[in-house]
Amino acid sequence: MSMRRSRHTGIVHVPRRFVAEEWGGTETVILEISRQQQRLGASPEILTSMALASSRKEQISGVPVDRFPYCYPFIGLSAADRAAMDKKGGNLLSFSLFKALLMRPNVRLFHAHALKRLGGEVRTAARLRRKPFVVSLHGGVFDVPEVEREEMLKPIANKPEWGKMFGALFGSRRILEDADQVICVGKAELEKARGQLGHDRIAYLPNGVDCERFAVGDGAAFRMKHGVPAGAFLVLNVSRIDGQKNQLLLLEAFARFREMDPNAFLLLVGPETQPDYAVKLRSFIAENGLGGNVKILPGLRNNDPDLVNAYHACDLFALPSRHEPFGIVVLEAWSAGRPVIVNHVGGLKALVRHGENGWCVGKSGELTAAELAAQMGCLAAAPALRSHLGRAGQVEALSHYDWSRIALQLEHLYQLAEDHAIFRYGRIS
Repeated sequence: MSMRRSRHTGIVHVPRRFVAEEWGGTETVILEISRQQQRLGASPEILTSMALASSRKEQISGVPVDRFPYCYPFIGLSAADRAAMDKKGGNLLSFSLFKALLMRPNVRLFHAHALKRLGGEVRTAARLRRKPFVVSLHGGVFDVPEVEREEMLKPIANKPEWGKMFGALFGSRRILEDADQVICVGKAELEKARGQLGHDRIAYLPNGVDCERFAVGDGAAFRMKHGVPAGAFLVLNVSRIDGQKNQLLLLEAFARFREMDPNAFLLLVGPETQPDYAVKLRSFIAENGLGGNVKILPGLRNNDPDLVNAYHACDLFALPSRHEPFGIVVLEAWSAGRPVIVNHVGGLKALVRHGENGWCVGKSGELTAAELAAQMGCLAAAPALRSHLGRAGQVEALSHYDWSRIALQLEHLYQLAEDHAIFRYGRIS
């Protein structure tokens, strides 16, 4: 499938923030689909806020990024509150970004990667310009535990809000109802969205991976660079340092696992989106004498060779998230031929088939440190099984999740969105 012929080729992606220093799954998705869209003849660009950024404009891997001033419309926010919201979940407002959406030339379609006020700005700009708009749910809407929702709202607890009028003006509560397509990256979120939205313009589109890029790496060099003994059994976790990702449980399980293998090593790689949680992790490491066997590395840029090398350095990739809409890092580990062990939650239980392409544990209920440690021990003692699972995962990633496949599926959804916009407006400008 090729891009639909149109006099406009501009695709405007609008995430809440987009910086190379604070990289995550959403950023990977937006960048990779933008690069694929360029190959299909489109002109994608990323319009976002200045959150966590130092420059207004830049190119990231050939994709233009344009950032705009913003605010959080609450009274009494401290600098720490604003920083916490920049890191995760902040409901921001940007008048200059909205103006840019209204004025951008050559726009074929708007693609929102955020809801709330920012998503409302995309909705309103699209309607005023008679353009189609789609919304991607990267998790955090229908399929989020209440405990985590409360954690995200802590910075604004008891803070008077002066921005509600703008949420109403931009139709923030109508985003998903009015979207020409709603895209869910996780099947659990898909089912919940279908049950709660009053239309059928809802589709499942998984995340993808650059299989070729992750297939080759230098694990030995990575171990030497970061002080991981050559012969140590290395467990790797690549994800935000965040309560959602459940690294504390992984540390508790690793402490038990180290009793079976004193030379085992655990590496946590990711930006700290919840600094208080990172403090808990470091306290646990110190209190349990794990300093010589555990290392926390800051998040790696998407184009850093160390990201690929980290997967090739490990013997086992672990992702015990409390909830996970998809799990793009699983695809990266698979593409490197590495076995994975994940928690039986959200999109992970649909992605990883236990015993076939990985281990999906915790099915009896809440995953415990004792169970995870025991399963890690079983895999550590079975190198042939690990090799089999790694190869099966690599085939799975290549067969179903390469970005070139995902981009074609996304183009089909864009065309459905355009058809709906034509039905709504009579024509699209």
